[in-house]
Amino acid sequence: MSLYDYCVEKRNGEAFALDQLKGKVLLVVNTATGCGFTPQYEGLEKLYETYHDQGLEVLDFPCNQFAKQAPGTDEEIHEFCTMRYKTQFDQFKKIDVNGENESPVYTWLKEQMPSEDIKGLKNKATMAMISKISDSCKKESDIKWNFTKFLVDREGNVVKRYAPVVDPAEIEKDIKGLL
Repeated sequence: MSLYDYCVEKRNGEAFALDQLKGKVLLVVNTATGCGFTPQYEGLEKLYETYHDQGLEVLDFPCNQFAKQAPGTDEEIHEFCTMRYKTQFDQFKKIDVNGENESPVYTWLKEQMPSEDIKGLKNKATMAMISKISDSCKKESDIKWNFTKFLVDREGNVVKRYAPVVDPAEIEKDIKGLL
C-alpha cells in the first residue's frame, strides 16, 4: 500500500482520493482549534502561500482525541481557521489518529515513520509532559498530541515526522529541499 491508495473524507463528507496529489509534496497535520499549538495554523498557512505554486499541499485533519481540543462541527472548525488564520489549504473531516477508530491514513503514516526526533531540552520536557496526559497514546508510534506533522515527498514517501513542538517555520528548509 502507498499513501495514494487511500481515500479520505472532505469536511462535507465527499470522498477524496489521495492519488489526486501524486507529484506533490505533502505536509499532513492533525490539528485542533483549542490547543496551545493552534497558532501554528499561521505558520502552516505561510508555508502553503509561499510554496503551493511550487507543489506543496497542506492536509489538515482536525482531531478531538487530545483533551477534546477540537470541539465543534467540521464546518465550525473550518470557519474558525479561515476567519482567524486565513487558511486556504485543504481541511478534511475530523478523524481519530490513534486507537480503534483511527484513520487508515494515520495507521499507514505511523507505520512509515513511527517516531519523531525531538531536539532541545525544553522540547523534550514538553513532549514528556504531553505524553503523560495523552490518554489516546498507547503505543510508541502513536501520535502524542495535536500538530504532529508528516512530510511526504513527490513519490508518496514519508520523509520526516515532526513533533507538535516543531514550529512550521522550522520545516521550511526540508520542504524546499523536496520541491
